[in-house]
Amino acid sequence: MSRRSLKVDVVTIFPDIFSGFLGESIIKRAQEKGLVRIRVVNLRDYTADRHRTVDDRPFGGGAGMVFKPEPVFKAVEDLATPSAEVVLLSPRGRKFDQEVAVELSRKKHLILISGHYEGVDERIRRGLATDEISLGDFILTGGALPAMVVIDCVVRLIPGVLGHPDSIREESFASGRLEYPHYTRPTEFRGMKVPEVLLSGDHQAIARWRRRQAFINTFLCRPDLLEVHGLTAEERTWLKELKKEQGRK
Repeated sequence: MSRRSLKVDVVTIFPDIFSGFLGESIIKRAQEKGLVRIRVVNLRDYTADRHRTVDDRPFGGGAGMVFKPEPVFKAVEDLATPSAEVVLLSPRGRKFDQEVAVELSRKKHLILISGHYEGVDERIRRGLATDEISLGDFILTGGALPAMVVIDCVVRLIPGVLGHPDSIREESFASGRLEYPHYTRPTEFRGMKVPEVLLSGDHQAIARWRRRQAFINTFLCRPDLLEVHGLTAEERTWLKELKKEQGRK
């Protein structure tokens, strides 16, 4: 059975920004293993004038410059395959989270349009993009950082990229809970000790401690996740205990 791989193309006017990111750590190793193939394409290579113009002033006036449709259409149509998902990184897009990352990791080919300036011509959104993604409710200079975030989140979900399969299952948000606390050597540092259960060798007790700590972290820091994903019978018991400790009914 052949390994599943992902093809990612990034359309940008700042290709050099991606060099360090793609040449280090997990992303580099994933490419070397053939699990993902990432290509960064300079949008200016698809322009027709001697100034390699990719943007222009918006009709009707206003601040900023807007990506022209011609070079973006040319670039995407040149890169496209039958299975390509064309993702426009845009404030109007659906909010990126772990669920969306899992969805994208199952695709065969992603084309990420990394915008800049004021935005893109509306015809790119209407006639070219098959998906729109936003990192959240804040403003960035351009789409390069969002593209890198999407790539990082998606690539590490591809089977074989991370060394241990449990790494993905136990991470924050993977199960709708924040992750449990981690400890390593030494067993005591500046008066702070590693919990005894982690030194006990009792794997069942350790697993339960980790589940409870993950629940507590989520309850204290991201209670909204509990509402979305619901509670197990075990967690309902812990919730009663926590509320009692806090003096709540």
